[in-house]
Amino acid sequence: MDSPMITAASSVDSVADKLKKQSLVDEKVKSNLEDLTWDHSFVRELPGDPRNDNFPREVFHACYTKVNPSVEVENPQLVAWSESVAELLDLDPREFERPDFPLIFSGASPLVGAVPYAQCYGGHQFGTWAGQLGDGRAITLGEVLNAKSERWELQLKGAGKTPYSRFADGLAVLRSSIREFLCSEAMHSLGIPTTRALCLVTTGKYVTRDMFYDGNPKDEPGAIVCRVAQSFLRFGSYQIHASRGKEDLDIVRTLADYTIRHHFPHVENMSKSESLSFSTGEEDNSFVDLTSNKYAAWAVEVAERTASLVARWQGVGFTHGVLNTDNMSVLGLSIDYGPFGFLDAFDPNYTPNTTDLPGRRYCFANQPDIGLWNIAQFASTLSFAELITDKEANYAMERYGTKFMDEYQAIITRKLGLSKYNKQLISKLLNNMAVDKVDYTNFFRLLSNIKADTSIPEQELLVPLKSVLLDIGKERKEAWTTWVQTYIEELSASGTSDEERKASMDSMNPKYILRNYLCQSAIDAAEQGDFGEVRKLLKVMERPYDEQPGMEKYARLPPAWAYRPGVCMLSCSS
Repeated sequence: MDSPMITAASSVDSVADKLKKQSLVDEKVKSNLEDLTWDHSFVRELPGDPRNDNFPREVFHACYTKVNPSVEVENPQLVAWSESVAELLDLDPREFERPDFPLIFSGASPLVGAVPYAQCYGGHQFGTWAGQLGDGRAITLGEVLNAKSERWELQLKGAGKTPYSRFADGLAVLRSSIREFLCSEAMHSLGIPTTRALCLVTTGKYVTRDMFYDGNPKDEPGAIVCRVAQSFLRFGSYQIHASRGKEDLDIVRTLADYTIRHHFPHVENMSKSESLSFSTGEEDNSFVDLTSNKYAAWAVEVAERTASLVARWQGVGFTHGVLNTDNMSVLGLSIDYGPFGFLDAFDPNYTPNTTDLPGRRYCFANQPDIGLWNIAQFASTLSFAELITDKEANYAMERYGTKFMDEYQAIITRKLGLSKYNKQLISKLLNNMAVDKVDYTNFFRLLSNIKADTSIPEQELLVPLKSVLLDIGKERKEAWTTWVQTYIEELSASGTSDEERKASMDSMNPKYILRNYLCQSAIDAAEQGDFGEVRKLLKVMERPYDEQPGMEKYARLPPAWAYRPGVCMLSCSS
């Protein structure tokens, strides 16, 4: 019989051997660019355009057009990169150091194994059907399968003209590319579903843009972002084919089948035993059985994912800016970062897109309703293609509303550290914040410093909030004092310790968000050839809920210059 010492030594050797083997496995899956595993299911399984020229035109009976990047480059440079996205692709982070990396991700050198294409889609823009839109400056390189069999599309934004470019040049500028790269990664770190960004490169060439549409164009540095997502399919990807009449309705079904097969496989595998049957709430006591129609189950899931996404936007004060149906991901991702913005001073009417200012269709407060409107268009498309019934379409919209309210109420309750939703308390808070233009992010972050102590003297109640309750008069101080008193009473009733509540609230309320003025500072430096601030800002935004000593300046209120025209205008999407 082995002695205990020998057994222990054997056990240690066994563990060490396992760790060594695991290390070898981990090392093995880190690929270089030439060894990425490509699949190209989109091109293989869906109808394509028989033509492959870049001439702007209507593309019929096809989901995509094969097209190669055509952007001109001259000594492209790597501006920024995301190692966490490289990890998704099993890509060795040392690949970012390759001398030819900027050439490959500017589109100047082909990526081995890629089959580039531009997607065809349509959409409602500002509530009006716009017909064919499509990837006018984005070219998908294909789909990479990682070791977990996860599918990730790689896409170059700003890589040149496609048949869907219309009157545009298919290019992108450094200004908007920095914003997209940083916001993609910042949103991910905030815990919000989003497309990602692998890298950002300059092209070394200039692009002419009229930033203010005032007849004064100027040359700006060109750039390209490599965007990454499990799919870039949008509501408009289905709408375009339904809009073209009966001969293209089969494409809607084919595309829906493809999407469910690759991105919602659990929907296809549902069985009757799950009994997903729900009352429609109508007088005839009818039911919708989601197990009898996979398209209905899929539509409901798209609606719920969208509702959850919008609720999370509202939670962090994010405003998308252009919620057209061609900018709505069927996977429930934040997609297409153009004129976006995070709330500084709380204003429900905040509208980062200046072209939207007359009607404020896409202002912060309208996002939940616009999400529902867009779901209605998506459901209508599936209904027109006879994939779902009108009753199933209505049910998907109903589920959107229910999911949004459930999720938003849960988020705002956790942001406040409450044990249960308190509509009156929350409504009064948001009203107070709007009246006094309180900084949204900093207010919620500071709120965790309030103690659940009803004996705190009245004149001391606002001390934890003094840095955000600026320049308020006696009447407003009284309003805030009354609210804080009610809030403390609610906290006291919950029985949660101050320390536990603070930890929970700080995990819900970020200290750092991608404020427009921070982006602008990084852009100004980058346009002079200094990419250090872009990289530093990326690092800060990767840990938005942490205190990060020494980085406090990134949590400050915007300086006066941040309110000048040009700091996040409509042209941010250029």
